[in-house]
Amino acid sequence: MKSFKNSIYFSSFLVMLSMISVTSGASLAKILFPLLGAEGTTVLRLGLGAVLLLFMWKPWKYTLNAFQFRTVVLYGLCLGLMNFMFYLAISRIPLGIAIAIEFIGPLTVSLILSKKMIDLFWAFLAALGIALILPLSSLQQTLNPVGILFAAGAAAMWGLYIILGKKAGAIMPSGIATSLGVTAAFLFVTPFGAYEALRIFSNINLIPIALAVGILSTAIPYSLEMIALKKMSPSHFGIFLSLEPAIGSLAGLIFLNEYLTVAQCAAVLCIMVASIGSTVASGHKL
Repeated sequence: MKSFKNSIYFSSFLVMLSMISVTSGASLAKILFPLLGAEGTTVLRLGLGAVLLLFMWKPWKYTLNAFQFRTVVLYGLCLGLMNFMFYLAISRIPLGIAIAIEFIGPLTVSLILSKKMIDLFWAFLAALGIALILPLSSLQQTLNPVGILFAAGAAAMWGLYIILGKKAGAIMPSGIATSLGVTAAFLFVTPFGAYEALRIFSNINLIPIALAVGILSTAIPYSLEMIALKKMSPSHFGIFLSLEPAIGSLAGLIFLNEYLTVAQCAAVLCIMVASIGSTVASGHKL
């Protein structure tokens, strides 16, 4: 059992659980949007997640040096911005599409780490996927351009999140890094949605959903990913994350009745294949 916990298979299993958890949580979060908006839902999600993680890991028992503090603050900033822009995106465009666009962040990390000629093909395939998502013809379903821009911003933050998460997990215990990172993320986004988040008390029936969102979207996945990142290279991490657009599309269909067009399904597939190909080609570690 000990050898399995230290294996790449165990880390891969953790990443898979993380993806299922976060996409299910995102689907539930959209139920809260009519009352709290994307801003209030982000604050509530990160706030509840931070409380749960602080209770679990008790980071106040661990003393940070200046370098660790700066790293975890930057990690938290990227985490907060990634969540904030992602929720703003899925309030305007389907969940599966938002995840596919956001996935350009990890894909870019993999392309940077790998310098092989085949990377030009993966970059082309990813660009094709983006072209298929964008409403460039009258045959495609129109997508909200602001939602696309927010998803692109979340993509940039996700790429930085992988780099900083790997660094934070290497210089302090995983649970400490995650709990402090999520707390910092909550503090960063609170000014943008604190008032909206308080509306949850006007409908107490939604509180269990909000709690589920905090657990599924924050406490569980970020803890699992931080543990996995300590055992996996960014390349291996990217390979398994490549499944998330498909899992997100399925979650959007099951929970939100969001159907994608044939072109949009092809776009998701292109981005997934590009990510898998680029991460397989990359043999570098951060």
